[in-house]
Amino acid sequence: MSDRRKVLEFFEAQKEETQRKVAEGIEKYRKGDMRITVVDANGRVIPDAKVSIKQKNHAFRFGANIFLLDELESEEKNEAYKKRFAEVFNMATLPFYWRDLEPERGAPRYDKDSPKVYRRPAPDLCMEFCKQNGIEPREHALAYEHFYPAWLADASVDEVKAAYENRCREISERYADKIPTIEVVNEAGIWNKGSTALFNDPDFIKYSFDIAEKYFPNNQLGINESTGQCWGDNCLTTDKYYAYIETNLLKGTRIDAIGMQFHTFNKSEVEYEKTRKAYNPISLYNHMDLYARFGKPLQVTEITIPAYTDDAEDEAIQAEIIENLYPIWFSHPAMEQIIYWNLVDGYAHVASSDPKTIRESQGDMTRGENYYRGGLLRFDMSPKPAYKVIKHLITEVWHTEEQGSTDECGSVSFRGFYGDYEIQIITADEKTTTIGISVSKNQNNELTVAL
Repeated sequence: MSDRRKVLEFFEAQKEETQRKVAEGIEKYRKGDMRITVVDANGRVIPDAKVSIKQKNHAFRFGANIFLLDELESEEKNEAYKKRFAEVFNMATLPFYWRDLEPERGAPRYDKDSPKVYRRPAPDLCMEFCKQNGIEPREHALAYEHFYPAWLADASVDEVKAAYENRCREISERYADKIPTIEVVNEAGIWNKGSTALFNDPDFIKYSFDIAEKYFPNNQLGINESTGQCWGDNCLTTDKYYAYIETNLLKGTRIDAIGMQFHTFNKSEVEYEKTRKAYNPISLYNHMDLYARFGKPLQVTEITIPAYTDDAEDEAIQAEIIENLYPIWFSHPAMEQIIYWNLVDGYAHVASSDPKTIRESQGDMTRGENYYRGGLLRFDMSPKPAYKVIKHLITEVWHTEEQGSTDECGSVSFRGFYGDYEIQIITADEKTTTIGISVSKNQNNELTVAL
C-alpha cells in the first residue's frame, strides 16, 4: 500500500459506524412510501394489474458546473461533454460572474450568440442545454467580490448599489421563473476589503440579500462560502461563517440555503496533513449538524477531489474518497444538493485562461504544479473511476425500479427514493396506461389512477 492511501485512514477506521449511519440516514430521509390504487372509469378497483415502477429523476440535486459547455476545442469533445454531463446530473451551476457576464457596462452577455469568454458560456446557451436534458439550472453568484467588473472599481457606494440593483433586475426579468436557486453572496469570509467602495459597508451582505429578495421573491436565496470556513474550522458557533450567517439572520436578512464548498486544493506532499478534517466522517457530520441548527437546507456547492496524476492508483484513490463522501452528505437530513465542480481535467487552474494557449501548452500544463487533475473525466473525455462511482451511486444504488401487481383492493405499494417516476399499468385485457408521478417527503404519497 502506498503512503498516499493514508488519506483514507479515518474512512477505514470509522467504516462500520459510518456505514450504519449512512444506511439509516438514507432510508429515513431520502425515501418514502407510495401507494397507487387502480380503478376503472366507474371507480371500481382493478386487481391483478401489472405495475412497472421506474424512477426517472431524483428530488435531491446532484450536479456540476457547466462552464465548459461548447468551450472545448473540437465538436467531438463538446458532444462528449454534454453526453457525460446529462447521463448523470440533474443540476448545473451556471456562471453569472458579473465581471465576465457584463465586461462592458450596459452590454451583458445573456444571449447564446454573445461574444465568448473562456469558461463562461452565455446563460441562454446553458439554459437551452438544461431544458433539453431535464437539468435544473443554478445561478452562481450575484455578489462575489473577486468578480466585480472593472468599470466599478472607482465607483461610489451609491453607484455600485445602483449597478447591483440593475443587475438583479435584469437577471430576474430573464431568469427568475426558470432558475429556482439564486446564489446571492459568495465567499464573503475571504473578501479583500476595498475592491469596490461597497465592500467597506458593514451591511453589505444584508444589502445584497435585501435587493435579491426584492427581485427574486419566489426563489431560494443562498449564501456560499469557501472550504476552510465551512469544514476546516473549530465547528463552533463562534466560527466565522456561522457567526456572520447568524448575525445577518438576526438583522432580518432572508437567507434560505447555506452553501458549503469542498475543494481540496492541496499539493500532493501536504495532502494528508491538510485533509484530516475534510476526510473524517465524524467531523463531516458534526459540521453539517452545526449548520443545520439554522433550520435551513445545506448544499455542497463546489467539490474538487484531486487525483494528482493519471496513474491507476491515484485515480482509484480519488474515486474511493468520493465514494466515501457522497453517501455521508446524501444521508444527512439537512443536505439537498451535492455539486461537483470541474467535470474535465485540464481546463482550469492554469496560468492562462485563453483556450488557445491551454490547448497548445497541454503537454507541459499537465505536468505543472497547478494542475490537480481534479475532474471526473480525463482531458481526452474518457471517464475516470471517480465519474463511474458517482454515476453508479446516483443511477443504480440510489435508484428505485420495481415490478408488482395490484392486490384485491386494486392497490400496489412501494418504497422508493424521492423523485419523479414513470408508472406503467397493464390490465388483464392488455390495456396499457403510462403516467408520471412524484414521490415527495412534502406530500401525501397516495394516488388513485382511473383507467
